[in-house]
Amino acid sequence: MTTPPTDAGQPLLTPTQRKLVGFALGLLALLGTVWMLAVALGKVAELLGKFYGVIWPLAAAGILALMLQPVVHLLETKWKMKRLWAVMVLFAGFVLLVAGIALAITPALVEQELDFIAFIPVFWKNAVNYVQNHYPEWIALAERRLANPTIKGIFDGALNEVQGALKQMLPSLKSAGLGVVGVFGFLTNLAVLPIYLFFFLLSGRTDPVRDLGDHLPFLQPDVRDDIVFLAREFVSIVVSFFRGQLLIGLIMGVLLAVGFSLVGLKFGLVIGLTLGVLNIVPYLGTIIGLSIALPLAFLQPGGGWALVAWVGVVFVIVQNIEGWFLTPKIMGDRTGLHPVMIIVSIFFWGAALNGILGMILAIPLTAFFVTAWRLAKRKYFTVTPAASAAPAKA
Repeated sequence: MTTPPTDAGQPLLTPTQRKLVGFALGLLALLGTVWMLAVALGKVAELLGKFYGVIWPLAAAGILALMLQPVVHLLETKWKMKRLWAVMVLFAGFVLLVAGIALAITPALVEQELDFIAFIPVFWKNAVNYVQNHYPEWIALAERRLANPTIKGIFDGALNEVQGALKQMLPSLKSAGLGVVGVFGFLTNLAVLPIYLFFFLLSGRTDPVRDLGDHLPFLQPDVRDDIVFLAREFVSIVVSFFRGQLLIGLIMGVLLAVGFSLVGLKFGLVIGLTLGVLNIVPYLGTIIGLSIALPLAFLQPGGGWALVAWVGVVFVIVQNIEGWFLTPKIMGDRTGLHPVMIIVSIFFWGAALNGILGMILAIPLTAFFVTAWRLAKRKYFTVTPAASAAPAKA
């Protein structure tokens, strides 16, 4: 009598089943990691929203201090000043520069801003009259379609959705800090910013992460070195980005303001300088500028397609100067990000951090995570030739 073969030596799973289980576990780990990152981003956004008034002056002062440290160091070394006097000279020079610029352009800016606000009803009236005179069939078609209850219901529903989205994107004046108390708090934080900046510059810390490794003795040396490297890389990216982007935005604002004024665009000075400031967030100034300047050029008194073309020429010239000269010379390839990644990162971090702060920090944060991924891939995920050949030898 023969005994049936036992399965003692048989593996529990076949190779195909083991691959499927490994893939499922890897996918589960990936989804869990994404979920934890989403929760962490949500908590960070909540924290930033709650302590926004405390965080932004400290962050702005810290970034400005890192940008201005080379100037203080130059005054110390070349002019043999003590640090206190170097910081005071820097502050005095900055105040005089701002005061001079303000005295030179503030009257024209204020006048154009007030005229622009007064011109908004006229602009809307001109737009409505133009559509009624040149495209009456569009208005008639819209009226006929809106007379249909089904289409009207869809339109009202879409309008309600847009209004709800705007309420979420644009908080009330009180919550946005534009009420009386909010304005007072904003001005208080703005007044504290120079004090933070003064003491940050006075500390002389050119490398804010110099002692970070000493506070992480519980980590392995390799991990500690990686964390210090990434922290130093993030600070370097932030400083170089804001230093370069502020300079690029200022130059673009001046070029746009001069170009718009020369071709005859109303409020060209205030629009050009505003768009230059908005270019701190890449592409934001260009998008808003096209949506404001082109309709204004067409509908302003004496405007038309010729003025639209001239405004477009100004945009093209300034964008080419920025793309071919300013950014390569000032920023170089510091971030190493593709334009599509830049646009996606702006929307992603703007949504993740609930507003303009995320959009401003989008490029440094994305560049930092790209650097962290490259470091992790090189150190922990790259298979060496010897390791890949080992199974073959066995």
